[in-house]
Amino acid sequence: MQLVNQKWSLEKFLEVRKEVLASWPTGNDPLLDLDIAVENLKKVPPHKNFALKMIEAKNQKRTYIQPRAGVALLSEHIDLLRHLEKSGADFLPSTIDSYTRQNRYMEAEEGIRVSQKEGRSMLNGFPAVNYGVNACKEVFDAVNVPLQARHGTPDGRLLAEITHAAGWTSNEGGGISYNLPYAKNISLSDSIYYWQYCDRLVGYYEDHGITINREPFGPLTGTLVPPSIAITIGIIEALLAAEQGVKNITVGYGQCGNIIQDVASIHMLQELTEEYLNKYHYQNMIVTTVFHQWMGGFPRNEAAATGLIAMASTVAALAGATKMITKTPSESIGVPTKEINEIGIRASKMVVSLLKDQKFTSSEKLTEEELQIKNEVHCLLDKVYELGQGDLAVGTVKAFELGVIDVPFAPSRHNANKILPARDNEGSVRILEFGNLGFNEDIKLFHRLKLEERAKAEGREITFQMTVDDIYAVSNGEMIGRPQQKGQKK
Repeated sequence: MQLVNQKWSLEKFLEVRKEVLASWPTGNDPLLDLDIAVENLKKVPPHKNFALKMIEAKNQKRTYIQPRAGVALLSEHIDLLRHLEKSGADFLPSTIDSYTRQNRYMEAEEGIRVSQKEGRSMLNGFPAVNYGVNACKEVFDAVNVPLQARHGTPDGRLLAEITHAAGWTSNEGGGISYNLPYAKNISLSDSIYYWQYCDRLVGYYEDHGITINREPFGPLTGTLVPPSIAITIGIIEALLAAEQGVKNITVGYGQCGNIIQDVASIHMLQELTEEYLNKYHYQNMIVTTVFHQWMGGFPRNEAAATGLIAMASTVAALAGATKMITKTPSESIGVPTKEINEIGIRASKMVVSLLKDQKFTSSEKLTEEELQIKNEVHCLLDKVYELGQGDLAVGTVKAFELGVIDVPFAPSRHNANKILPARDNEGSVRILEFGNLGFNEDIKLFHRLKLEERAKAEGREITFQMTVDDIYAVSNGEMIGRPQQKGQKK
């Protein structure tokens, strides 16, 4: 297999599709016949089409709400989603279990059996592949808002086939964002290839008059990820998807904590994704954004956690994010109940409703941060295309091999893991160690100076301890890991 960024021919797609559908018994369902799937998807009402509702949100300049949720038993999963819909969710998820994410369908089957025996979910999500098209369609028919598969699967090909055929008109993930943060040994060449298939499937449906939303996973590892790295990867995945025929793309970003940096990041995520799609001549594209509430450690106190949720909701609304993924007040404790999930939805919904007619005011600091992010993204993407001699897929694989793009704290051995982030004196995420990151010297100097300002204010050296302190700060009720938090003297 030679990976290139080129739209798959219909013949290649259909040939590979035979292998994908044959990989598990639920792939033999007659409902997966493409002609039947097309006709069934055409029957999806507009208000339940994820892509169309994202367009509605963008046109209305509203921030819509979507939680995370998924359990093993079909009836309980339906009850959970109905409860979240009544709680005010504009979009619903089906978070997929960890066995399915790793294509371990035998273990997922055992998880269903044990869950049925115990009368409660023994899996951390909904095993959609094992249930097949009919059961997934039952989930879709049971609710009245659009449904999306959310998972973390390097090879989500059969999952995409089953969920789309069931009427789910959005699929989260990508060849980078659903590999490096989730897997250790799967190569980027393989996962990008798998996701080219998922995107070619969506492109097939687009060719037949059905619009389906695709959403790269923006937060990545969710731990102090510098905005320009997250945005660059989102743009790469958007471009790879567009090449295969995807038309409706939602690029994502995980809250970093500094309000100005977060607002600037959402603005640049939208602007730069559109810029690169236009630059490479992808026409008639719809680009929207999703803001993920805090993905790091949460305070154990539920009131404090609700405060963090409200802060994230404020930033998402003021930044003009099209959609926001919510968290719950018991995030640090374990898998939330549907009632606790409801609190997160209602708190988020209240904030974005209050702020629906307000946006963040332009300022010199905001403009400076936007320009900095733009320069960094341009620098990284220029390197990627240079490494690939114009081919984005080839350049992306080489960029990660060389550490030109590097995701902090990713478990994958195909990620260099040489960079270290830390916050500056105002809480913005900067880079402490660059590894081989593809930044020019001016950009590196900017980050060094920002961290020197903090070091001077705190009376300490710039060391890895800053990173450690910052990782734990929010769960302790602070944004920046100041030395005083740990009883250290300046």
